[in-house]
Amino acid sequence: MSAPPLLDVRELTVEFATRRGTVRAVERVDLSIAKGETLAVVGESGSGKSVTSYAVIRILDRAGRIAGGSVTFSGMALQSLPETEMRDLRGREISMIFQNPRAALNPIRQVGRQIEDVLLQHGQATRTDAKARAIAVLDAVRIAHPQERYHAYPFQLSGGMCQRIVIALALACRPQLLIADEPTTGLDVTTQKSVMELVTDLTRERGMSTLLITHDLGLAAAYCDRVVVMEKGRVVETAGSAEIFRAPSHPYTRRLMRATPRPGAGLRDLLPEGAAPFPAAPAAGAPLLKVEGLVKEYRREGRAGLLARLAGRAASEEPFRAVDGIGFEVRRGESVGLVGESGCGKSTTSMLVMRLLDPTAGRITFDGRDIGAMPARRFAASPLRRRIQMVFQDPTDSLNPRHSAARAISDPIRRLGTLRGAALAARVEELATLVGLPLPLLDRFPHQLSGGQKARVGIARAIALDPDLVVLDEPTAALDVSVQAVVLNLLHELKLRLGMSYLFVSHDLNVVRLLCDRVIVMRAGRIVEEGPVETVLENPAADYTRELLAAIPHPPA
Repeated sequence: MSAPPLLDVRELTVEFATRRGTVRAVERVDLSIAKGETLAVVGESGSGKSVTSYAVIRILDRAGRIAGGSVTFSGMALQSLPETEMRDLRGREISMIFQNPRAALNPIRQVGRQIEDVLLQHGQATRTDAKARAIAVLDAVRIAHPQERYHAYPFQLSGGMCQRIVIALALACRPQLLIADEPTTGLDVTTQKSVMELVTDLTRERGMSTLLITHDLGLAAAYCDRVVVMEKGRVVETAGSAEIFRAPSHPYTRRLMRATPRPGAGLRDLLPEGAAPFPAAPAAGAPLLKVEGLVKEYRREGRAGLLARLAGRAASEEPFRAVDGIGFEVRRGESVGLVGESGCGKSTTSMLVMRLLDPTAGRITFDGRDIGAMPARRFAASPLRRRIQMVFQDPTDSLNPRHSAARAISDPIRRLGTLRGAALAARVEELATLVGLPLPLLDRFPHQLSGGQKARVGIARAIALDPDLVVLDEPTAALDVSVQAVVLNLLHELKLRLGMSYLFVSHDLNVVRLLCDRVIVMRAGRIVEEGPVETVLENPAADYTRELLAAIPHPPA
């Protein structure tokens, strides 16, 4: 007889009480995880995959309840377990890595202390050895200089380092089951690879089971034994990872596979069959943006300097070059990708081009004018401001939660344009139609819109003043693959229709391959390689570019 599964979920149904009645978020879900197995649950936002995991460990919010089914873990019926026992089980036997590592960490408590809290709560350490145990946990997740990092606060660490701290918290008590909810969202490809390999190695060494929740089919294919596909709260397909990617049986699974960027695919390949082809793109024109010898330095102080300043003494500051003498061009009608790992300087470069930061040295020439010599505050009131606009990375954080979609789209026109009244309202409706946002949604607020709809609002706002250059900072990083496919095709179509140029900042080389004509690869504030997309990504000259390409997980062809 085969061994019973470690986790067995049967007929799980979860409901939420809302103002408009009861919403069934998960309906009759079946899944199981064997000891030592890694199971992926994939699907788009709203498919119920995260709600399923929250129901398993009973951390649903007050409006949610388990309306039916059973959850059995190691022979225990979790749905009927007293809360005191369930509280002890969480963290000790079942741990969770949450999607946003910074939100999961206490911002005003040292990370080492936070690990101590977990160890002490579950009886895995005493007051005398808690610090040593916490440092050992940091060392286990391969954090360099764990004795020093013990004293660090989350704001002093990179996104990848914060994710390692969250993994350390989750694995501190050596649980039997690890639930990882989108653990690599927003991370660059090399950091994503190191985080996933770390989780895989540690769980294998300890004989743990893993439930990976993701919308990234490449991750599921690379790191999981089996895959469960969810759509609208239901399981539509379950199979081994090799089998499900080789021959998906459900139409929804095939749609997700088609929408996933991969080498050799084009933009139209991501959309359903029958989509009309794009017209041929015109040749790029004369240079619109020219960057020469661009430098941006920040002043930073070490821990000793911080302590000196807190003690009222003069603190010595060390200059840090985030951007170190780079130069490039963006031509009219051209899309240029700017890629690299987190901390390479690409976001700082985009902020300099947008004139939201002042450069330390160098020139930024836009349409023949040296805008880098103009202070950022003065540029905000310049007529050139309307000609350079930006689509921000997180459509939720970049939209005012108290403003409707219509107000968000009209805001740049109110500030920098001349339209008012009925003419302004007509322009907002025209822009909404242009980006494919249904007009009835214009009265809604950000929390009432989906991720894709908020992305459309951000794009409409950026093109409201007919800019010549749009800076796109990771505009699809947090989107599902199917929504990402639609947004990428929309951006390409708008560029052709309106004649705009794009500076596309991203860590996703597959997305850059789809949207851009040329690509610039940055590392540690410098450009290591640039050229046509096909040349750089098919035959890279730099070892670093090859490392980035090798780190991308792909579903089987």
